[in-house]
Amino acid sequence: MKFVDEATIRVEAGDGGNGCVSFRRERAIPFGGPDGGDGGAGGSVYAVGDRNLNTLADFRFNRVFKAKRGENGTGANCRGAGGPDIEVRMPLGSMIFDMATEEKIGELTEADARIKIAQGGFHGLGNTRFKSSTNRTPRRASPGTPGEQRELRIELSLMADVGLLGLPNAGKSTLLASVSAARPKIADYPFTTLYPQPGVVSPGPHQSFVMVDIPGLIAGAAEGAGLGIRFLKHLSRTRLLLHLVDVMPPDETPLAQQITTIADELATYSSDAMSRERWLVFNKADLVDPARLDEMVAATLAELNWQGRWFVISAATRAGCDVLCEQAMRWIESQAPRERDADIDEDVASDNSDAESAGDPAEDQA
Repeated sequence: MKFVDEATIRVEAGDGGNGCVSFRRERAIPFGGPDGGDGGAGGSVYAVGDRNLNTLADFRFNRVFKAKRGENGTGANCRGAGGPDIEVRMPLGSMIFDMATEEKIGELTEADARIKIAQGGFHGLGNTRFKSSTNRTPRRASPGTPGEQRELRIELSLMADVGLLGLPNAGKSTLLASVSAARPKIADYPFTTLYPQPGVVSPGPHQSFVMVDIPGLIAGAAEGAGLGIRFLKHLSRTRLLLHLVDVMPPDETPLAQQITTIADELATYSSDAMSRERWLVFNKADLVDPARLDEMVAATLAELNWQGRWFVISAATRAGCDVLCEQAMRWIESQAPRERDADIDEDVASDNSDAESAGDPAEDQA
């Protein structure tokens, strides 16, 4: 299925049902009073996160989602049935925007999370509601209110543990195909990959993480060159970046220049992306003499004063790939306790802030 990371849809919530004007009429009860029931509420529209989806391609063919209206009220104080709510299932990482106001409605980051994207209409009131001591036979009822209608823009930012980045033809797709069941298109020319491609990597029993391959970046990607912004956004949720470097580029670009080109684009696009953990991965080691390769890597690391982790692999022959994936898995597992502690600290800080804003009741009474 074609990967689609942007889509526009129209959602229409159901109108509320109208209230009823009715009077009780039974044998021997000629003036039974009002008994008109309320209408039913209109159905609302919800966006729901679905972990089994990874593209917005379904919205190319189905762009309108309409909930049913509530039924009208009837006599004998019978309330109309409410319109059923409908769910629009979206992949995790979907961000929803109102196209009229550019307001961000919400973001789906967890499976089965629900966001109301269109409110159903309020039910109308039957004439029973308008009965009073001065008006015993009201002949009025209120209509249901219209349901909310919206044009929405959906942007998908893939949620992955590891992101692959690098210049075109650096071997990102080959690496993804070597370590996962994903089968991206692979060819010996730049920009073979046109859409982000996720894959699941399993370094060992009961261990797995999601790796995403994005199309190659070029100079100016942060300003949109080569559709760079559309691709860079998919790295915003990754926890670890693997920066692939081609040790034998066709144009003989120096290794250090390859690295700084991508680093500059990351810094220009987002300081947050630049601050993420990033490992250098020197790829295509099978094409270079080992002694010469060691010299090239050492010179590049010294020139950049690189203090982070680095690996030498050959995605084509899988040499070094297993070690890389095992180390990535260990790093991801080591981050889980830290992220959990960070969430706890954030919750505690929020609680303390709420307590301070509430103040001391004794002081208020004084």
